[in-house]
Amino acid sequence: MLAKLVRTSHLTLLAGALGLSVATASAQEVTLRYGHMHTPTSIAGMQAEWLAEAIEEKTGGEVSVEMYPNSQLGRLQELAEAVSTGSIALSHNTAGAIGSLYAPFAAFDTPYLYRDVDHLMAVMDVDSPVMSELNEELAAASGVRLLYAFYFGTRHLTANQEILTPEDLDGVKIRSIPFPIYMATVEGMGAIPVPVDWSEVPTALATGVVEGQENPVNVVVTAKLNEVQSHLMLTGHISAAQVVVISDDTWQSLSPENQAAIAEAAQEVRQRATDAMLEAEASDLATLAEAGMQIVGPEQGLDVETFKSRVQARIAEEFDEQYGDLYQLIRETR
Repeated sequence: MLAKLVRTSHLTLLAGALGLSVATASAQEVTLRYGHMHTPTSIAGMQAEWLAEAIEEKTGGEVSVEMYPNSQLGRLQELAEAVSTGSIALSHNTAGAIGSLYAPFAAFDTPYLYRDVDHLMAVMDVDSPVMSELNEELAAASGVRLLYAFYFGTRHLTANQEILTPEDLDGVKIRSIPFPIYMATVEGMGAIPVPVDWSEVPTALATGVVEGQENPVNVVVTAKLNEVQSHLMLTGHISAAQVVVISDDTWQSLSPENQAAIAEAAQEVRQRATDAMLEAEASDLATLAEAGMQIVGPEQGLDVETFKSRVQARIAEEFDEQYGDLYQLIRETR
């Protein structure tokens, strides 16, 4: 009996270090902790729940997932680091945030980089020529492994005034995701970038700490940002995927059978979440318009080409030397 208790205690300590908890004395019955920043009703939040359901089903209940939404386990940077250290097993985040752990990953969030959503998703596939090698490098450098990526939407600008050109943003404080490539993007658009974690964005907008922000339309809808912002400008500056990452130590601790089952679940959820986001984009715009938000696109005088050229010039200035070869591989991906 004492030997059994010692073995169980050792297993529990090991599991805690890997971001999972032991459901029974069996090493195969584990619970993976998944922390993220989104609301459970957003598509990003729902896909996490879909993954949990698929993992439990495909592993026959041997692996389950415990969800912690709404930044309960930390902010963007803290979540990335928590997976890296193994204090949680799973999270989804921006590629820019994962770039804080392994710099080349930030390149995937470069503005105006992808031809379309199909190109983005081809690049972000774990088996793509770009990603397959980079993922192994990420795991070796940071202890984090890409499980899958799903289309998170195309990022647009919101503000409490009509913005048609970069000159209209002169002196305007725009919230930026607190990572270099996002800060440079907002600066290239002509604004003053103010780094604010997502958990603080609604308050920052309501109190005037920032005068605008940029996000996909689905985020604007689910976070009800139209209640504190009057205009949505369809700048389309970043088509982005959210990356779902897993602690590499956790991954290596799983049986080959459960690894295969989780990989299968990941591919299914990747497609389901991407399809859901694509379907939501058009209806979300209509929802915002019906709620009284002013939608500003090229037909209303928005100069997208000037925004694009200004942003690309700013990005080239800071990142082309570092990511130039990777950008070329991305452009060549079909």
